[in-house]
Amino acid sequence: MSSASADTRAPRAPFAARLALGLIALTAALIGIPASFAPESFYERFPFFAEWVSLLPPYNEHLVTDVGGLYLGFAVVFAWGALTLSRELVLAACAGWAVAALAHLVFHITNLAPFGAADAIAQTAGLALALGLPALAVWAVGPRR
Repeated sequence: MSSASADTRAPRAPFAARLALGLIALTAALIGIPASFAPESFYERFPFFAEWVSLLPPYNEHLVTDVGGLYLGFAVVFAWGALTLSRELVLAACAGWAVAALAHLVFHITNLAPFGAADAIAQTAGLALALGLPALAVWAVGPRR
């Protein structure tokens, strides 16, 4: 069966796919909006309960707003995927997110010195979860058997 016709088959678990994709879109928006529109505040206070970003200086407004824009772009793509459940869109978005999330995780697990134990564990767990949701989405948009 060709990939074009394979994409028209019903997803294995549409609710799980929409939930995972929606959570990724929401997470990306919650990062992207403040980083894009209030970069200094984002730098000084994110994730708004622990102030992790400022533990890895220096502040660079250009970099923070660029990262915010990238997260907002991902939010749009994941929201689109959640609405359409287009298998090819979801697979491409999840692959791109996984590459970025893995690089992000590797950076942070190799730069934990400024963090207390609880913050290091919480940050690492959150970044690892950023890899789990796309895996769930990829599974969930797979064809029903």
